Amino acid sequence: MTGPVRNERRAAREPVGSRRAPAASRYPRPTREELAAAADRTIPDLIAPGLDVLFVGINPGLWSAATGRHFARPGNRFWPALHRGGFTPRQLPPSEQEELLRYGLGITNLVDRASARADELTAEELVAGAESLTAKVERYRPRWVAVVGVTAYRIGFARPKAGFGPQPELLGGARLWVLPNPSGLNAHFTPETLGAAFAELHAATTAG
Repeated sequence: MTGPVRNERRAAREPVGSRRAPAASRYPRPTREELAAAADRTIPDLIAPGLDVLFVGINPGLWSAATGRHFARPGNRFWPALHRGGFTPRQLPPSEQEELLRYGLGITNLVDRASARADELTAEELVAGAESLTAKVERYRPRWVAVVGVTAYRIGFARPKAGFGPQPELLGGARLWVLPNPSGLNAHFTPETLGAAFAELHAATTAG
């Protein structure tokens, strides 16, 4: 079946297999051919032990798979929302994603393979992804896990009535939060309301 699917610590942490990215101008827009070829690719996690927040996307889009950068498609509101929410002192471009590790933040995905739209994923993929995410969280031990996409969370974790915000259960020992999907296709949230949702999480993570 297919379905719809800190504060800086903040001593610098050692990135896992990462290095500082070149400037954004060094990454041209992918061509149509490059985007088509990016389907089903994977991209590395941006992760390190002991993060304050590990953000979890649904799966990489084709722009992300083509460039190797999380939330890379123009129009995706993750990076503006992260800044509006108080997690970063300025709005970072995707090409500077490694800077997040300095602020105790990381990014992974529920499903590894790239697709043009998240609703191309199957329920089985989301369930398997939830199991893999749990093992990853147990390994890296972030304080908080923030899933960006309530529908994918409901399916993957068998929580059909889950809403946005803090969740009652822990995930691999981490506290759990669900955020709106920052995709430009999510018309239910404006840049302002997305920023406010991220700010609620930021307030919770800095409260203890």
